[in-house]
Amino acid sequence: MSKFIDTNTLSKLGTLTQSEADAAPFGIVKVDQNGKILLYNKYESELANVPIQTAVGKNFFTEVAICTNNRIFYGRFKEGMVTGDLDIAFNYVFTYKMKPTNVVIHLYHDKSSDSNWIFVKLR
Repeated sequence: MSKFIDTNTLSKLGTLTQSEADAAPFGIVKVDQNGKILLYNKYESELANVPIQTAVGKNFFTEVAICTNNRIFYGRFKEGMVTGDLDIAFNYVFTYKMKPTNVVIHLYHDKSSDSNWIFVKLR
């Protein structure tokens, strides 16, 4: 599984601004260790048809992208939170409030800024 996030983007996660995130050609969602959305970019907002201001502050897995609240997606995230090691990419199909949409997901924990990220790209 190819990880589509370049090292330049990964190196800037600790200081990533909303406008930098909005310029990215893929979905960027920053979440806390429980899944609460701290940053939600324009690509992801348009893909999921969820306004940015509606998403921020809500739980990604249980309130915004409910189709991810399962062992395959949320389970991998929770496991990464327990082990402190989260850097995994996998194919997924979003089905909540949308026609089935094939995506590549990359779950990532940035150790330098102690932040958690969900990257989404159409495939």
